[in-house]
Amino acid sequence: MARRGRIVAFVEVKARSSEDAAGIALDHYRLRRVAVAAERLAPRFAGPGDDVRIDAIFILPGRLPRHLVNVWHG
Repeated sequence: MARRGRIVAFVEVKARSSEDAAGIALDHYRLRRVAVAAERLAPRFAGPGDDVRIDAIFILPGRLPRHLVNVWHG
């Protein structure tokens, strides 16, 4: 979980050997698990008026991390 201003983001991090492998690892099943966790934890971390979203970060060898914003639209 990360917060910046009025945004509360639950973040799935995937470290893989290639972008294709990371993309495959970020499937509907795994995103759904993050969504369920976010649903349960949001009342503790998010206040009225906060935007809650699910992001992903890909960690790939020799590259800067790639941040994908708002990847779950349940």
